[in-house]
Amino acid sequence: MKSDSPTSSDPALPRRSFIARAGVAALAAGAFPNGVRAADAGDELKIALIGCGGRGTGAASQALQADDNVKLWAMADTEPDQLERSYETLHKGGKISQSPKGATFADKMEVPSERRLVGLDAFDRVMQMDEIDVVILTTPPGFRPIHFEAAVRAGKHVFMEKPVAVDGPGVRQVIAAAVEAKQKNLKVGVGLNRRHSPMHNELMTKLHDGVIGDIRTIRQYNCRGLVGKNHTRLPDETELQYQVRNWYYFTWLSGDFIVEQSVHDYDVTRWIKNDMNPVSCQGQGGRLVRNSSDKGQIYDHFNVEYDYADGSKAITQHRQIAKCWNFFGSEIDGDLGRVTLAAKSRAEIKLWGEDRPAHRAMESGNSYQLEHDELFKAIREDLPFNEAERGAYASLMAIMGRDAAYTGKQVSWEDALNSQVSLVKDVRDWSDEAPIQPDKAGRYEVAKPG
Repeated sequence: MKSDSPTSSDPALPRRSFIARAGVAALAAGAFPNGVRAADAGDELKIALIGCGGRGTGAASQALQADDNVKLWAMADTEPDQLERSYETLHKGGKISQSPKGATFADKMEVPSERRLVGLDAFDRVMQMDEIDVVILTTPPGFRPIHFEAAVRAGKHVFMEKPVAVDGPGVRQVIAAAVEAKQKNLKVGVGLNRRHSPMHNELMTKLHDGVIGDIRTIRQYNCRGLVGKNHTRLPDETELQYQVRNWYYFTWLSGDFIVEQSVHDYDVTRWIKNDMNPVSCQGQGGRLVRNSSDKGQIYDHFNVEYDYADGSKAITQHRQIAKCWNFFGSEIDGDLGRVTLAAKSRAEIKLWGEDRPAHRAMESGNSYQLEHDELFKAIREDLPFNEAERGAYASLMAIMGRDAAYTGKQVSWEDALNSQVSLVKDVRDWSDEAPIQPDKAGRYEVAKPG
């Protein structure tokens, strides 16, 4: 693979250099006021949505339901039509079932045209609004570190979707901003919703209590049909506009689907291992069906194996190919038995040699709503709540798996964390050059191992 590819791997930056930088970030954060106080019950919390696609609209809906005294105050997106669709969808949302006052979504929205902001730099204009208390960051993931850092510097509480970064420099940027957020008493939620799932919490308690003994192997599966929607190139559209509208297919914006979607599975893996990080990984992947120019650069399958210092392994499969075997969940093997966990619905514990399951569990709550409920409770009651670092490490585990498959080489945790390979360009205007360009045939460079 060429050295200028977004997937090439640099020698590791010495760990002490990273620690020193983090220390400087912590000292700098101390220069900011620590006085972001808990919001009293009578205080209206004003929310800004930055990124008005489907997930952003859903997150805004959940935020409006999470607290009785919140108001959507501003919206920002790169596309005016998408912003208006999001606004209309929310405004027509009807009554909020759990509202004691019988409020509707429309009652909790005050977003006049002057606070509907469009453009790559619209997030900057939101951060300049002193009245905004909470920002929801749901743009393409490549922009997440830049937007999160800006939100923390502006003194905003944050909910940001997963993944929180697509490369090592972005991970470090998020970790440094997380330090500053703690110094400024800002609350930060990350959209790794399974941490708020009643079923997952029930199973993790049993696992950590030793129900299946020492865990030796974790198998994670994220195998499904094709995901992603193509938007045709428009007349007079710049290359940057085209890539941002088709962000899922470009590694600098999505991280590839192993990062954009399978980060959930990596967060669960870290949770199973009590947030232990792997030592290294190796793997493979490629494009079998996602091989046309309108599918950008990303792969359609990965298989990555991770090694831990305690001798255990995590083996992960990721596939987006139609009409194949599908499974979305985990199998966890220990000395005494196995846990089978279907990610969105049910779980089962079976001990070796036993015919009947020792325990079964079903999902009993909406974890997408619960993660917002807990964030806003933390803001109101001044409870510790900062999921940014955990989100950064889950994202990094996915990033190192992608890079192992892209390069065909073993990648260590330290190499991934300290990598100087930056995929993302901080673009603020549509005339800016996109980080990658198509060749004369309109095709984009795809990572080739070796």
